[in-house]
Amino acid sequence: MSAPAPSPLAIVDAEPLPRQDEVLTDAALAFVAELHRNFTARRDELLTRRQDRRAEIARTSTLDFRPETAEIRAGDWKVAPAPAALNDRRVEITGPTDRKMTINALNSGAKVWLADFEDASAPTWENVVLGQLNLIDAYERRIDFTDPGSGKSYALKDADQLATVVMRPRGWHLEERHLQFDGRPVPGALVDFGLYFFHNAQRLIDLGKGPYFYLPKTESYLEARLWNDIFVFAQDYVGIPQGTVRATVLIETITAAYEMEEILFELKDHAAGLNAGRWDYLFSIVKNFRDGGAKFVLPDRNAVTMTAPFMRAYTELLVRTCHKRGAHAIGGMAAFIPSRRDAAVNKVAFEKVKADKDREAGDGFDGSWVAHPDLVPIAMASFDAVLGDKPNQKDRLREDVSVAPGDLIAIDSLDAKPTYDGLVSAVQVGTRYIEAWLRGLGAVAIFNLMEDAATAEISRSQIWQWINAGVVFENGEKATAELARKVAAEELAAIRAEIGEDAFAAGKWQQAHDLLLKVSLDADYADFLTLPAYDQLVG
Repeated sequence: MSAPAPSPLAIVDAEPLPRQDEVLTDAALAFVAELHRNFTARRDELLTRRQDRRAEIARTSTLDFRPETAEIRAGDWKVAPAPAALNDRRVEITGPTDRKMTINALNSGAKVWLADFEDASAPTWENVVLGQLNLIDAYERRIDFTDPGSGKSYALKDADQLATVVMRPRGWHLEERHLQFDGRPVPGALVDFGLYFFHNAQRLIDLGKGPYFYLPKTESYLEARLWNDIFVFAQDYVGIPQGTVRATVLIETITAAYEMEEILFELKDHAAGLNAGRWDYLFSIVKNFRDGGAKFVLPDRNAVTMTAPFMRAYTELLVRTCHKRGAHAIGGMAAFIPSRRDAAVNKVAFEKVKADKDREAGDGFDGSWVAHPDLVPIAMASFDAVLGDKPNQKDRLREDVSVAPGDLIAIDSLDAKPTYDGLVSAVQVGTRYIEAWLRGLGAVAIFNLMEDAATAEISRSQIWQWINAGVVFENGEKATAELARKVAAEELAAIRAEIGEDAFAAGKWQQAHDLLLKVSLDADYADFLTLPAYDQLVG
């Protein structure tokens, strides 16, 4: 298909960046414009459907597998076989697409790198455009980096030692205000996907790989259908074979957990697998059942381990569903950031990471995520022990697994309660993460854990839920707006004392404090923290 001329109504509203012309070419912008014209209206309809589904959940306080898609669940079908570059995914590393991370992730020894334009990246225009440029440079092997502080230089290893890239665009809810066509902003997902696909689809085919994607925050099989139609259109547009694109869908919303088979079916020729995204999944449970009463109140986030009965139902169902349909099942994140100064902290954390990865490999997952290169060998050992020389364990069908609809939302099956320390922790993590995000950082080390937007979402959602449910903590204090404000003020004062006046003034601490309280205390619950935060993001 020949590319149309760029729209005269295309507007890039941002300060010019170095080498941006290599990304924002006329041909690439014309492609993004076509995506926008063909698919944004459907995206808008699907966002409205999300609101309708949420209203239904508020009325019924329940969810079930969809009766209208029973035939798909009962059918005998499989997704397309995995391409060679995605057949062995036993360890995947995640992270943003800044220049240093690009090199380190590709060199990490992991089988896959989730190159993240979503929760691990604050969507400043610089991050959006230069992240694309870094990936182009990596595929062209013209990327290097010298740390201005240490003077240490970074360069790519040989091609056969590099991780396969699976790129994650932004979720459907976010706009890209810096790029407009026909008088309105383009959805961030179409900007991220469009620029990456247009520039790299053929490059990746030439490297023996392909344009592979992680799809975030999917809430229904109809959203998967939209992505599939986008893939079909995009492959025709640039003239590559149908089925070249492969997508792994994050099952990180409670509604998607009831539609896993349907999601794989919609993407059948382009499906690579499903992933269990823990923090966003908990955030989605709170968001959807926030007014469902005491039985839906989550305890402290760190008390909700993957062995909690309702989380176990979710992961077991995911493995069974994927293997029944010939898809990869990818496990959750090990977010620990090793300390260079405290070996004792590392020892305890490494043991927890190993136990978590041993459990996932034993449950039938084909791979799992880590946030730091030092965790790659630990996760690799867990999966090597189970897989041996096999690339995956999709032959383990897990037909022993049986999950009833109520099992996925049996929150009260967990024997744990919210605590005052949990409230303090939610305020601490929320404040520190939002401050960094407002400065353009999406992946942030906080208390030896790599946090991204999902952990900030669960933090502010739990504050909201505990207050609205009238939770009484173990110390006798009741969760109230006044208590949250008190804890937030104490945290702000502690940060000021910790980092000093100059650093405090140079940061965005007061702004972060105010935004956290707004999204935690407003009666009108914001669907996503990143929506009001994006209005305050500079750049």
